[in-house]
Parts: sequence; C-alpha cells; structure tokens
Amino acid sequence: MFCYCTLGMSADRLDDNLIELFVYSAKADETLVELLTVCASYHRNVLPLGINHTVNIGQPWLGNSKCDYGFISAAYLDGAELGLFEYDGKEIGCYWLIPITEKERDFKIEYGVEQLEQLFEDKQLNYLNPERNCMVGE
Repeated sequence: MFCYCTLGMSADRLDDNLIELFVYSAKADETLVELLTVCASYHRNVLPLGINHTVNIGQPWLGNSKCDYGFISAAYLDGAELGLFEYDGKEIGCYWLIPITEKERDFKIEYGVEQLEQLFEDKQLNYLNPERNCMVGE
C-alpha cells in the first residue's frame, strides 16, 4: 500500500482552516501527487477545505475508476493520534481523502456524513480498489 500526503497545504493560513490530506493507493501513481496538489491549490487559493467536505476530482482518481470525487474524512485507519497534530503552536487536522463516486457524494448530501460512513462500514468499502462499484443502491 502507498500513501501520498500534502505537506504545507495550510502553511501561512491566518484562519482556523488548517489541514493536510492523505490518500491511499494499492500502487504507486504520480497522478495522486497531482490530485493532492490540486486539492492544496484549491484550499490555498479558492476556498478552504475541511473535514467532511467533498471535492470534485474531475477525472477518475486512478485508471478507469468510477470514483471521481473525494470525501475528506477522519483518519479512522490510523487512529486518533494522526488526526490532529501540533506544529508551530497551531493544531492541524490530518484527514483522509477517500475516493468516492458522484452517487456516493449525492448520498452524503442527502443523508449526511454519518450515513455515508455507515454505508461504507456496512458494505466494507475497499478503499484501495480503483475499480470498485458504487456502494449506493447495491
């Protein structure tokens, strides 16, 4: 498993929107560097991102994946220690960017974050599989 993460995504921000993102992959792929760079640029230059937000990736996250959105989630797999860290006197959130489908994003908007996370848990989301099917309506 590979893990890609941002570094300095929230550097020099004067507000409380201090986050870093990471994404997992079953294989090394430079397009994930691009994905996180775009998210960091959006966060720094357009609107701040935060926990439970979704982002439109605009293309499959890997290969021909149906997942073309990202859901910013707590770092469940890595424990609470990774979720928040302190740097230079500031608390920074370290969140998991989970690739999701547009239907899963719509489900989150309609039913809420907790229901989406419960759906992923109930159906045992394989977050490393870029070819996974949408979990809504299965």
